[in-house]
Amino acid sequence: MPLALLALAIGAFGIGTTEFVIMGLLPEVAGDFGVSIPTAGFLVTGYALGVMFGAPLMTVLGTKVSRKRMLMLLMGLFIIGNLLSAVAPSFSVMLIGRVVASLAHGAFFGIGAVVAADLVAPDKKAGAIAMMFTGLTVANVVGVPLGTLIGQSAGWRVTFMIVAALGVLGLAGIAKLVPDMPKQEGVRLRHELAAFKNVQVLLAMAMTVLGFGGVFAAITYIAPMMTHVGGFADGSVTWLLVLFGLGMVGGNLVGGRFADRALMPMLYVSLGALAVVLALFTLTAHNKIAAAVTIALIGALGFATVPPLQKRVLDQAHGAPTLASAVNIGAFNLGNALSAWLGGLVIAAGLGYTAPNWVGAALAAAALALAVLSAALERRADATDATDGLVVTGAASAESAQQKAAVHH
Repeated sequence: MPLALLALAIGAFGIGTTEFVIMGLLPEVAGDFGVSIPTAGFLVTGYALGVMFGAPLMTVLGTKVSRKRMLMLLMGLFIIGNLLSAVAPSFSVMLIGRVVASLAHGAFFGIGAVVAADLVAPDKKAGAIAMMFTGLTVANVVGVPLGTLIGQSAGWRVTFMIVAALGVLGLAGIAKLVPDMPKQEGVRLRHELAAFKNVQVLLAMAMTVLGFGGVFAAITYIAPMMTHVGGFADGSVTWLLVLFGLGMVGGNLVGGRFADRALMPMLYVSLGALAVVLALFTLTAHNKIAAAVTIALIGALGFATVPPLQKRVLDQAHGAPTLASAVNIGAFNLGNALSAWLGGLVIAAGLGYTAPNWVGAALAAAALALAVLSAALERRADATDATDGLVVTGAASAESAQQKAAVHH
């Protein structure tokens, strides 16, 4: 594997860290700026919305320059956004910094995956892409907990300065190690946009929004939930996030393994189990051991949905998958934004720090309902196609018989 993949993995590590580390630092940030926890939750919502809109926008803009240059520009945006967050004099400025950083997220993974695949032989493409995405999964096991620990002991601003430094390292690595590649051919937007007329594509994206939104409803407010309800010390949040990250890694591997074998059954199981576990979290949050196990399960079940949902979108948008794939990355983050906002609403309404778990359970259950609907529509379409095929075959046979009879006479 070429060293260029290491540069891409470092960039992915930094992006993964900045996305998730804010959840463990919400109380500190809220206290520093004198805002409530639900208001501080807008730092999660704002980042997620930035990814949602930035993924397709930056992907389209990226067709105008070489892939290497676009990756460097994206890392530049990432660095600026995190530096702005680190030195922000007010909450609103920090929110702007989070949005700026988020614009790099979706397109970096989209373009980076193409670059990673182009760097190796055809039989090693999947391994190369997986190596780049390893940066994202490792971020949730190492970067996020470590960033939370540093933020709680040395101040959250230090965490964002370190993340910005990771961005500088990733940018230098891309500049030095990633070879120049030819500019991408122009994207035919009309052809790409046509994929969104497919009901199955829209249903798959809706499942993405609701399914992964269920995870974020609970995890966004994990720090106040565990310290106020579970009785954990502030420092324990770091290790709880390690458990969540380990669950993510395991769930992602399992989801990827079974997505090709039985995609829809995999979605049924993971979404159904996720809804149940999130509902139970309202009870298990009061017990330290049960809460820790539940957090790991939420990470595993939540990320077990990621490979099948992404594959579902690619399968249904097979004619023009580029933009649909980028938009689905945004859909994950729309779910994050929606659930973080809804979770903040129920806390602000006085329903307690465990109330977001009910929101998450409802979102996951809604995603499961859409999965069942999507499969039913697909079976009906297949049955209709089969019937039409029989009719056409029958008509052709009748026409052939008539022609033979005419020749005989």
